[in-house]
Amino acid sequence: MLNAPYHSQKLDQKRTSHLAVGEFGEKLAALYLQRSGKKVLYRNFRSLHAGEIDLVIRDDHVLVFTEVKTRIAPLKGRPLDAVDRDKEIRLESGARAWLAMLPHPEKVVWRIDVVEVILEEGKVPEIHLIKRI
Repeated sequence: MLNAPYHSQKLDQKRTSHLAVGEFGEKLAALYLQRSGKKVLYRNFRSLHAGEIDLVIRDDHVLVFTEVKTRIAPLKGRPLDAVDRDKEIRLESGARAWLAMLPHPEKVVWRIDVVEVILEEGKVPEIHLIKRI
């Protein structure tokens, strides 16, 4: 899946196009992170009053809250550009909601990362990890 060319007709056509692309990108990002030695703990965490976290990852001793941004080429700017200050605040709020469920959140080392997934018809997806946004 990571090394296979992207073909849009393989996406779930019953879903709204951007939702199917986003879901596909999240699957690719999870595989990419797992293959680089990270452990996926949870997908699509939502709290009642905070933002959604696409992937919660364990990277050695660090808990990583990961936003996945998927775009189809040709691009206008980077997928990372979609993570503006408001989105950062929602991500941090979602991360704090997760941490609040833990017995000693003050002892947890954590960060927020972004994974960019760039899809282009007939080409292998490009995946970039941006740590500590």
